[in-house]
Amino acid sequence: MLNLKPLGERVILKVTAPEEVTASGIIIPSTAQEAGNKGTVVAVGQKTDGSALSVKVNDEVLFTKHAGVGVKIQNEAYLILDESDLLAVL
Repeated sequence: MLNLKPLGERVILKVTAPEEVTASGIIIPSTAQEAGNKGTVVAVGQKTDGSALSVKVNDEVLFTKHAGVGVKIQNEAYLILDESDLLAVL
């Protein structure tokens, strides 16, 4: 269980690993893989007026490339980013 609570209009994501094999079966070497821009929400903050954000825990989302700050907690990598960096809920 993650004991981390984002402040303000921020969310914490567990980033989904990039695809290692294409749909046609071609293996993509790790040196050619791009950082993923898809993740699962593990914690959400609150707006300044106390209302909820537009995402909730366990939502799968797309976010902008190079967004947020990466952190490592208990050997797990997470990304903390602003709600405005989220593009869509899948």
